[in-house]
Amino acid sequence: MRPIALYVHIPYCPRKCLYCDFNSHAGTARAEHEAYVAALEREMEHWARRFASGRLPAPAPGFPAGDPVVPTVFVGGGTPTQLDADLLARVVRRVRELFPVAPDAEFTVEANPGSVDVEGEKLAAAREAGANRISLGVQAVQDDLLRRLGRVHTAREAEEAVRLARLAGFRNLNLDLMYGLPGQTTDQFRETLEWAVAQGPEHVSAYSLIVEEGTAFHALYEAGRLSLPPEEEEEAMDRLAGSFLAAHGYERYEVSNYARPGYRCRHNLVYWRNEEYLGLGAGAHSYLGGRRFWNVRLPAAYRQAVRERGTAEEGGEALDLPVQMAETMILGLRLTDGVEEERFLRRFGRSLAEVYGTVLGRLERAGLMARAGGRWRLTPRGLRLGNRVWAEFLP
Repeated sequence: MRPIALYVHIPYCPRKCLYCDFNSHAGTARAEHEAYVAALEREMEHWARRFASGRLPAPAPGFPAGDPVVPTVFVGGGTPTQLDADLLARVVRRVRELFPVAPDAEFTVEANPGSVDVEGEKLAAAREAGANRISLGVQAVQDDLLRRLGRVHTAREAEEAVRLARLAGFRNLNLDLMYGLPGQTTDQFRETLEWAVAQGPEHVSAYSLIVEEGTAFHALYEAGRLSLPPEEEEEAMDRLAGSFLAAHGYERYEVSNYARPGYRCRHNLVYWRNEEYLGLGAGAHSYLGGRRFWNVRLPAAYRQAVRERGTAEEGGEALDLPVQMAETMILGLRLTDGVEEERFLRRFGRSLAEVYGTVLGRLERAGLMARAGGRWRLTPRGLRLGNRVWAEFLP
């Protein structure tokens, strides 16, 4: 079987958060959402026919061949729960109807506490339609920090969203948290971690704020009007996340991700292992057959493209072997498991030592990487200085 993960993009949000550089657009009109879901279904049908007929790009060397199977699905955004319950359920249901989703597939839906209805109807509809994992974008539990981020929810609403997710039947729950926020202290981040652990999630993502170009925060930063914690305090928050979550039974398995045993995010592991995936929806990216390609970004342009030709691909690029190997190293070293030598050899027909021996030796002497059990991993120091390590593998 040829595993191909599936990502489905819902581009709507109640409003754009000040730090967000994702392909998201403020839009709350039911008619627009209906038109988008109809286009999404049409694109799904286009690809489902290709899955069924064997007209997919041939897998790149080193990837499994055979009939395609979908081991993981991720409905992200934007804010999927910006859709009404019936539309969200329709998206989930159509994925399961059209694609060869594995019986034990992980099926995640992202949710914003501010757009989860008070009765929990949206979460219940998604669960009933076939989603089995929910990811809540909490970020912080101080209402003043949430307002500074441009979030539309409160800490109380976040806690209520957790309750509603459990009530809907979700037994696999992720909480997204952020640190290094404007005006945030280490004590406030500790308070957020304490709150998160008290909710009993199976998975926690804890990301540092990155001020991306094109965001409202970037404009404020350039104008000298964004007060961020000093670098040493942000590093203290990162160390706190690792130690606090470990003390409460969460294993750090990726730079920013922690899970209870058996609950690592299988979908994101596809990206970090540089494996194949198909993206559906406005601006979604795909990686199939050694080629990366992407859809048009604007929802209106996406709908028109799908209406005219059944697909919305805007561009793509074939990745040569050096780029594929570099991306496998850069992404794989985000994982605490690191990069397995045997797996690299099977995929590329060349050993890690042959391709990167000089680089690996230099990073090992610098105390940034270590080899054990046939794997190369970042050391604790390497985790803190990941950007320096990953830059060494750029072709």
